[in-house]
Amino acid sequence: MEFCSIASGSTGNCIYIGSNSSSVLVDAGISGKKVEEGLNSFDHTAKDLKGILVTHEHSDHIKGLGVLARKHHLPIYATPGTMEAIRSTSTLGKLDPELLHEIHADEHFQIGDLDILPFRISHDAAEPVAYRVAHEEHTVAVCTDLGYYDDYIIEHLKGLNAVLLESNHDINMLQVGSYPYYLKQRILGDRGHLSNENAGKLLSEILNDDMNTVMLGHLSKENNYEELAYETVCAEITMGESPYRASDFPICVAKRDLPSAAVRL
Repeated sequence: MEFCSIASGSTGNCIYIGSNSSSVLVDAGISGKKVEEGLNSFDHTAKDLKGILVTHEHSDHIKGLGVLARKHHLPIYATPGTMEAIRSTSTLGKLDPELLHEIHADEHFQIGDLDILPFRISHDAAEPVAYRVAHEEHTVAVCTDLGYYDDYIIEHLKGLNAVLLESNHDINMLQVGSYPYYLKQRILGDRGHLSNENAGKLLSEILNDDMNTVMLGHLSKENNYEELAYETVCAEITMGESPYRASDFPICVAKRDLPSAAVRL
């Protein structure tokens, strides 16, 4: 199983997950050209994909969706609420109805030999989900754009071998920064984004002996930077109540506009 962040940040998100015979993207929030360049960087092509899993309809998650789907006849998978929002997004252009597949939170579905489980997240979108993808004995998850986490989220992130988890902002940088008050409140709210501190706390709940890779993703361009996210998350893990230290795991920060190293599980 292979796992790679092609882009992850407030300006665009696209994550690759695949087995030897089946592969998907989680979101396509960058241009189709950049998606293809990212795939080529680790010897894959868009025509080999089996579909695109959409977390929600915000532009940084669907910008390249229409182009990729039309060019490569790629099925699109999304919840009913997200699908309705996609259909009404004029910038995506015309989408073939046959390519649109509705899926539901907490209901498994198959794409080739990948078992996929969408699960609910709290974000200010129509019907957003995160995804857990399994192949044989390996499982990875992509979980961004969540305002908070609870026991339901923790349960869906247990037993993973790899995870890309949101570490969106530093609370202090956000509070003293230039964003207008309403936007600060939105980001900090229950339907906003996960802070570095909360990302570390959540990781402390889900780390396990079989965790191979932790990627921190969806960093804010204005209210975070890589070193701060990394250090804050590591400190939360090491000082937390879990039996692990941050140094027990490979932890990296996904780049905003460059592919990460491909992870083989």
